[in-house]
Amino acid sequence: MAPLAPASLLLGAMLACAAAAAQELNVPDAERAVGISQAVIGKPAGDHAFTDRLHRNVRLADYRGKPLVVSFIYTSCFQVCPATTQFLARAVAAARQALGNDSFQVVSIGFNQPFDNPDALAAFARKAGVDDPRWEFLAPPAPDVPALARDFGFTYYATPKGFDHLTQLTVVDAEGVIYRQIYGESFDLPMLVGPLKELLSGQAGGEVSVAAVWTKVKLFCTVYDPAAGRYRLNYSLFVEIFAGASILIAIVWFLIGQSRRPPEHV
Repeated sequence: MAPLAPASLLLGAMLACAAAAAQELNVPDAERAVGISQAVIGKPAGDHAFTDRLHRNVRLADYRGKPLVVSFIYTSCFQVCPATTQFLARAVAAARQALGNDSFQVVSIGFNQPFDNPDALAAFARKAGVDDPRWEFLAPPAPDVPALARDFGFTYYATPKGFDHLTQLTVVDAEGVIYRQIYGESFDLPMLVGPLKELLSGQAGGEVSVAAVWTKVKLFCTVYDPAAGRYRLNYSLFVEIFAGASILIAIVWFLIGQSRRPPEHV
């Protein structure tokens, strides 16, 4: 089974996708838009306020504690945003199957305010076929949109037909720090699952419990099958880990037994 590409190759692929996505922006500074997007990696996103589809007040901090995937949409878009959201729904479903249903959260933010209100976002979600209890569609206050876009490195321009914008997903870590940007209307599944696996493995590594150890082993043994286009558990890795642990335990037991034997007298 082919291993995941090294981080440097994945980063190169994502930057290539970013360049291609940026060319879709009908503006002279598309390259600058990619630079703005990359510049926010490693920086915390502000604790912005939103209204969800049920008209409840929520804050970005409410989503901390687990990795968060963030997309930007506008509900009057009839082509790119719906297609991108539908593709994301398939990618999220595959990621949940690989990493666990409750392992990460998703939000889509309507940036065309005041038109992307909670009711418009609810209708958009229904039309896109999104039925995921851990995926919310959020409306920010109109005055907050510029600062919100800056925090996420999201560039958009009003046009006579709507908006041109860099199509990007932002992966945020459990502490609210921007970890990775993913570009394009579609992308290879490892570009989303890879960063999420890294974040989840780091969280499990910081915990001392049987559940955390099991989570880390399961994440390590989840591999991408490019032929099938999905992730699966590689049970041979479980066997190798168990065999290695058994041998190590046997060696330690033998050494302990040897140290307790009384010395032989000649």
